[in-house]
Amino acid sequence: MTPLIIFAILAVLLITGMPVSIALGLTVFSFLFGFSDVPLDAIALKLFTGIEKFEIMAIPFFILAGNFLTHGGVARRMIRFATSMVGHWYGGMGLAAVVACALFAAISGSSPATVMAVGSILIPAMVKQGYPAQFGVGTVATAGGLGILIPPSIVMVMYAVATSGMVVTGPNGEAVMSASIGTLFMAGVIPGLILATMLGTTTTYRAWKNGYPRLPRAPWRERILAFRESVWGLMLIVIIMGGIYGGIFTPTEAAAVSAVYAFVIAVFVYKDIKLRDVPRVLLTSAAMSAMLLYIITNAVMFAFILTSEQIPQALSAWIVDLGLGKIGFLMVVNVLLLIIGMVMEPSAIVLIMAPILYPVAVALGVHPVHFGIMLVVNMEIGLCTPPVGLNLYVASSLSKLGLTEVTRATWPWLLTALSFLMLITYVPALTLWFPGMLGMK
Repeated sequence: MTPLIIFAILAVLLITGMPVSIALGLTVFSFLFGFSDVPLDAIALKLFTGIEKFEIMAIPFFILAGNFLTHGGVARRMIRFATSMVGHWYGGMGLAAVVACALFAAISGSSPATVMAVGSILIPAMVKQGYPAQFGVGTVATAGGLGILIPPSIVMVMYAVATSGMVVTGPNGEAVMSASIGTLFMAGVIPGLILATMLGTTTTYRAWKNGYPRLPRAPWRERILAFRESVWGLMLIVIIMGGIYGGIFTPTEAAAVSAVYAFVIAVFVYKDIKLRDVPRVLLTSAAMSAMLLYIITNAVMFAFILTSEQIPQALSAWIVDLGLGKIGFLMVVNVLLLIIGMVMEPSAIVLIMAPILYPVAVALGVHPVHFGIMLVVNMEIGLCTPPVGLNLYVASSLSKLGLTEVTRATWPWLLTALSFLMLITYVPALTLWFPGMLGMK
């Protein structure tokens, strides 16, 4: 009955429209006062120690770096470079949007930020070139999801934090450690490139089928010039990934370096942000960081209650006894996460569900890194599905289309993303090969 009581309280609070972070905290305290003998001082201690993990510091730094780059004209230069390279193909501007989203995702870590940065420039430009607004919206809203799959990814950091320190028993009785942020980042590279290719293929096919316009082929001189203008932003990808792989700094230190680097190129190199505008960027980043850290704090308390009541262990034993096997379990998890993703924000879902599902997955022989990337892909699709898909709302505000129109516009790319989810779920080598080659698996 304990799991039913906890999740019933949480469900009732969420149905009232209460913010997820507050609902998690009230669920914990309601259960403590009414149904548990866990001392309050243990919760008070957990409330403060839960966010003392060094890895959590990566979140505000990546948010700050993304905000500097979003306001600093980096996206505009990346779009120009992408357009010069692929604009002459079928659906060239749509394909440029996919490439630009992939490039910006590699420096921002946020899907809504990617949609905003790329969509604010390319959606009006595509309409001006003769593309239907729905085509531009569908392309950008779904390709923007690459923001949490291609590293660095804030959602990957959330998964690592949610499972940090968990030592779970594997199918053969061996102890399995949780995945590190650095390993997750490397594991997201190949899946991110594959999904970008699949979304680009869908874009090109639909443009060819409907006879949408193509841009003139850009001369090599223009391409080289566009690359030179965007190279300062692209270098951030090298700094983050090369620094982590080379052992120069940890993912958290990489986040701090990226924030400083983004500040320097936005203010002193590109000069798109004035020094007087820096406090506004800092304040915006602080507000976003505080919101996420508050969610993390309450989610840590929620996970503590679940663990103290032995709920993940009981759930793990129950599912194993059902005989679903690895294939059946992963399918059930995908369906569950897709449904939850329609009504909740990705960070909250990962922080709530990861501590519950992770022990079950490991007990059935699923690699922690593979399971983490699968969760991220589910969250990516959730950002593009109503009624709470953040990417849809951002695309709607940029295009002035209603939410229903935006939702209909995304369905071809959404089907592509669902196909990719099945691929990444049942072919773990796509996720594990690259970190394994680097000796990180």
